Amino acid sequence: MLIKKVVFLTGTRADFGKIKSLIESLEKHEKYTPYVFVTGMHLMQEYGYTVIEVERIGFKHIDTFENHTDETTMDLTLAKTIEGFSSYIKKIKPDLIVVHGDRVEALAGAIVGSLNNILVAHIEGGEVSGTIDELIRHSVSKMSHLHYVANDLAKKRLLQMGEAAASIFVIGSPDVDVMFSNNLPSLKEVKEYYEITFENYGVVMYHPVTTEINEMENYANQFVDALLMDDRNYVVIFPNNDLGSKEILNAYKRLNNNVRFRIFPSIRFEYFLKLLKRSDFIIGNSSAGIREAPYYGIPTINIGSRQEKRSLHKHIIHSDHQSESVFKAIQDAHILKVKESKPVFGFGNSAELFVNSLNDLTFNKDYVQKHFIDL
Repeated sequence: MLIKKVVFLTGTRADFGKIKSLIESLEKHEKYTPYVFVTGMHLMQEYGYTVIEVERIGFKHIDTFENHTDETTMDLTLAKTIEGFSSYIKKIKPDLIVVHGDRVEALAGAIVGSLNNILVAHIEGGEVSGTIDELIRHSVSKMSHLHYVANDLAKKRLLQMGEAAASIFVIGSPDVDVMFSNNLPSLKEVKEYYEITFENYGVVMYHPVTTEINEMENYANQFVDALLMDDRNYVVIFPNNDLGSKEILNAYKRLNNNVRFRIFPSIRFEYFLKLLKRSDFIIGNSSAGIREAPYYGIPTINIGSRQEKRSLHKHIIHSDHQSESVFKAIQDAHILKVKESKPVFGFGNSAELFVNSLNDLTFNKDYVQKHFIDL
């Protein structure tokens, strides 16, 4: 039996949380050898050096590449990642490259794979998110040969983009596998590990909006103003490292030494899920408020345009960036009563469906030549 080599590319704590269950499923399978290429935020001390979280799982094949430069912008990050990943795949010679979402690291992986006639699988394509992220996501889809999407709506969008129906597999969102696993830590364990002493709290996850970079300093300060106007406790998690993150981090300095706030560069994915599940609400503009929170029945305050047009639920409260608007949304969220939502992003069996699809795959070069399918 010829064992297939599958390379997973991860650049952030978020995308690793999405693909972790897929890697684990192949690690246990006799037909596949997974490799993990770790880059991006994972290797930045400022954001928690989360490569440690990847290594602690114990995957057999992990390699790292630092794509950060002193003058890092998204285009330079893309260029450097392409260079590093290209050298890596020429050494590994994989049969399949797996990328996730809408980060420039995923785009780099898709470009390298497609230009080297290596099959590329894209996780969670066909979604809309606004800002530059959406352009990157659709670009990754067009450079990919296989598509593993969260729901039928995402599949429909890929069909609109000319992708072949036979190349699209609806498997749900892989992080749901983790959300409802029996391996989540207890809340007591999480609070002790992160030294969180308060009983009730909101979760803060606020990322830069790259297409509104000139406003980010004002947005960040308005957001912090609203948090300081409130009297509740908060677990604050650093943003991603996109353009505008420095403005957010500078604003967060105003929260230092305030007993109502516990601030972290990063939190382990399973630990984060437990904190989210027991929180009063999540506030910011993270996809966690759009995807994970509804499954747990947690109110979401979504600020600004970053998650515009994504799958939205009726209990998501939308706010502009003005501090007064955000403060009012916090008051509304505190009294909002919601129930756990119906599944929109799968049923927790994404890894199983992923492996089943690979088992049926011939891995021949016919997949490499794509054809646009007219509607």
